[in-house]
Amino acid sequence: MKRWIGILSLCLAAGAAWADDAAVCAAHQGTYLSGEVVHGPKFTHGRFRRGVELSHTHLKLRADQDGKVYDVAVDNVFVAGYRRDTPAVPAGLNDIRQRDRLALCGELYTRGGPGIHFVHASCGQRSNGGRPDGFIKKIGPNGKSGDNLGGATAYCPLFK
Repeated sequence: MKRWIGILSLCLAAGAAWADDAAVCAAHQGTYLSGEVVHGPKFTHGRFRRGVELSHTHLKLRADQDGKVYDVAVDNVFVAGYRRDTPAVPAGLNDIRQRDRLALCGELYTRGGPGIHFVHASCGQRSNGGRPDGFIKKIGPNGKSGDNLGGATAYCPLFK
């Protein structure tokens, strides 16, 4: 009986975290996805803006919501471990592994297959039907999501 109560408690905690993150995402005009990583992070070069490479980290996530596999495109300049002169997956994202669970808030896209991007801070610019104030968070074994890995704002001046 104790085991079932423990399992039920974990399910309730996961549901509460999901509801909280989904509500925050909706309030920030984004689309919420949660799910399991099926392919780990991969660095992708990008174009330059004012001398800073706007590189990305890509990973694949099987969404809880519909079972589809989404390409997740993370703008590296919004990750705290981003190093301007180092073409690599930033610290913070480089420890994401297959079977990890993530909570995402961003904008869906369909070009090249289903995907989600803008999973990062919006630099204080409120969305008006466009880009959300998104996030990417690891979900722990207890069902609770951690800090926003895409919440760094040091490079926000590049987008003003």
